[in-house]
Amino acid sequence: MTNDPEQLRTTLVAYLRALRATGRQWVRLPPDWSKGLSPISPPCREAAPLPRPVAPLPPPHSDPPREPIPPPAPVSPALPESSADREERLDRLAALRKEAIGCRRCPHLASFRSQVVFGVGNPNARLFFAGEAPGAEEDRLGEPFVGPAGKLLTRMIEAMGLQREDVYIANILKCRPDLPEGAPGNRKPTPEEMETCLPYLREQIGIIRPEVIVALGATALEGLTGLRKGISALRGSFLDFQGIPLLPTFHPSYLLHKPDLRLKRQVWEDLLLVMERLHLPISQRQRSFFLTKAQP
Repeated sequence: MTNDPEQLRTTLVAYLRALRATGRQWVRLPPDWSKGLSPISPPCREAAPLPRPVAPLPPPHSDPPREPIPPPAPVSPALPESSADREERLDRLAALRKEAIGCRRCPHLASFRSQVVFGVGNPNARLFFAGEAPGAEEDRLGEPFVGPAGKLLTRMIEAMGLQREDVYIANILKCRPDLPEGAPGNRKPTPEEMETCLPYLREQIGIIRPEVIVALGATALEGLTGLRKGISALRGSFLDFQGIPLLPTFHPSYLLHKPDLRLKRQVWEDLLLVMERLHLPISQRQRSFFLTKAQP
């Protein structure tokens, strides 16, 4: 190997330029090579301008700097939707609502109702709450779950980190079950009434295509699945409704009539299962709702 500094420098510069042409941005040089880049005095001839000094090189095993990883985006309570898709669902729900308003297949219900209580909520909802039938307040206002039980359901939804407008709420029956004149309260729908009205709910679910259905109470569960078992025997695990996970839990009105903290904890555990299935964020505080007070 020659010891001529000028020839060494010329060879080194040519080597570096060849590497740069292949895409290399830096190289690690042995200490003795760097002497070849030092100015030589006096120069034998005018030297070509050299590249700017390269910035200090990282240690051999250091990783290149990485871009910071952004935090995960919050999970939306509704599916991504185009305006056209949303409009199509709204149009189909409006047509179904019009059909339900004109329904007279249960003459005794049609003559007793003040108005049809169709359903309310996000047409693109991931979560669908199904109840049994409208009560007096729902019949008066034309919206499901607006009485005391409805206010409790709204608080349950908000405790999940959602809003009422994020989900869809409907009943199996679209009419309030009739009562003898002057009789107070509400009555349970008959199996025949639920069978007659169930196609409307099935169609609502088919239009919205939720990821999870929550059946509120044993009557709703019976209407949707045909199972005539108590909620206590079936809650806490998912069933299937036309390929959609369905979770039975107690009706909010049952919680109002039986204000047991252990019962509230059971319902909340069911809702935690729903949140996990939908991959909704769950804080430690949410996981502990009713837990301490419910212990003996």
